[in-house]
Amino acid sequence: MKNLKPMAIIFVLLLTLSACGTSVDDLHEPDDSVLTGAVKLELSDEKITVDGETITTDNTNSVYIANDIIYYENGKDFTYGEGGEKDAHTKEEAESHTVVHITKAGKYALSGKLSKGQIAVDLGEDAEENNEAVVTLVLNGVEITCEVAPAVIFYNVYECGENDTEAATKDVDTKNAGANVIIADGTSNTVNGSYVEKIYKPDTIQLNDDKTEVEDAKKLHKYDGAFYSKMSMNVSGGTENTGILTINAENEGLDSELHLTINGGIININSGNDGINTNEDGVSVTTVNGGELHINVTGTTGEGDGIDSNGWLVINGGSVRASACAISGDAGIDSDMGIHINGGTVLATGNMLDRIEAGGQNYAVFTFTEKQEGGNGIQLKNSESKTIMEAIQENAFTILIFSSPELTEGEYTLWHGDEQLKGVSGGMNMQGGMKPDGEMPEGAEPPEGFEFPEKPDGVPPMENGERPQMNGQQPPEGAEQPENFEQQEGNEPPQMPDANNRDELPQINTGKELTEFEIQNGGNMFQVL
Repeated sequence: MKNLKPMAIIFVLLLTLSACGTSVDDLHEPDDSVLTGAVKLELSDEKITVDGETITTDNTNSVYIANDIIYYENGKDFTYGEGGEKDAHTKEEAESHTVVHITKAGKYALSGKLSKGQIAVDLGEDAEENNEAVVTLVLNGVEITCEVAPAVIFYNVYECGENDTEAATKDVDTKNAGANVIIADGTSNTVNGSYVEKIYKPDTIQLNDDKTEVEDAKKLHKYDGAFYSKMSMNVSGGTENTGILTINAENEGLDSELHLTINGGIININSGNDGINTNEDGVSVTTVNGGELHINVTGTTGEGDGIDSNGWLVINGGSVRASACAISGDAGIDSDMGIHINGGTVLATGNMLDRIEAGGQNYAVFTFTEKQEGGNGIQLKNSESKTIMEAIQENAFTILIFSSPELTEGEYTLWHGDEQLKGVSGGMNMQGGMKPDGEMPEGAEPPEGFEFPEKPDGVPPMENGERPQMNGQQPPEGAEQPENFEQQEGNEPPQMPDANNRDELPQINTGKELTEFEIQNGGNMFQVL
């Protein structure tokens, strides 16, 4: 049995304008206003009550319990799913968990402790198109641990968004979403969760000619996050935004299959893989309007971004502080379609940089020629020697992203303790990420017990079945140029550096060595020597 224990919060970021406020000692008095009209669920390993009455096993009720958790079964072959031994659980492990089912729309306040269980919200297959199929979970001092699956999961509720890549945009409004979470003021809440690897829908499996591999199969189940929603989800705080939600995740932390909007609350995420993930390619939008996010990717899976959106990431306010896996080429904030920082405070570290769109709040990217070890503080000071950023985190990194209303035009200095750091103005250092042969960045150490997974193919095959060569080699045999293509003299395609040879990786040096970093309006990039 996997022993999933709550992990200590080991990622600390200090910003002078915004106190973290994550200590239970700092909590205000609970705000009872968010409990108005809520069904009260008191959890316990001995007895669960619904509005003071013992919960029923009758599945016709709006709330009932059963031992029917969805999990990845052990002893299955390759036709069952994509998981391996590390993803599988025994029937006895699964049936030791109590599932609290919520089947009717409404508000439900959760309190108490469930050491082996799950909260599962499912309003039926027709709920996705029913705008009244809305459930709000109020976290009112609750602790839930699940060792075989997500600890909290929304299956079927109203979906306010559209899964349409043609019409997709970064601007989404999820206020009518069917999945809602409120972190009540004055409360501390903990979710310790696992995941469910991809399980195939049985009647869709196709095997290759040798009957040794699954070529194509639809998904029956796959739930990567400890706190998971199949539909768009809102997470908010109470009136004062003092409530705390801590998510300790074996794999990913807080996930939504379409959109995720964070409006408030204090959210701490410690995850083996991505801290936050929204996973519909080219469609999903992760939006942060307020609250405090503290994300630390522990890297027990060997990878993980702080925030990973397969569509857009939009930060309008609040505080985002994210640290990616120390040993992989992942980013503190990651987005396939673009990152938009319009407000709030952002401090993200990792070993990769994704595109940050122009037109928002000022930001600065610092890429380091030497890996910055965990526990070392980096400070950014303005011309008046006021520290406007101080980053102290457990994870090593080569790239630091900072954005804040305080990051105005002017001269700044960068410090490591009492040492003033120097640099040059310019682009991105490519030394930080994991190399294709599976080696780690220099100086990085893998988590205890970690083994590198098999190298993924990564790049989709061309029509001839081969894959593009990325180390300065010629195109694969059989690959043809577009019709009527002519190579212009002096405009030959560049030769890609060999990523296995660190000496070939570009070293940015665009000008005079800097002791002061000039911030201009817009995006600013520097290499720290």
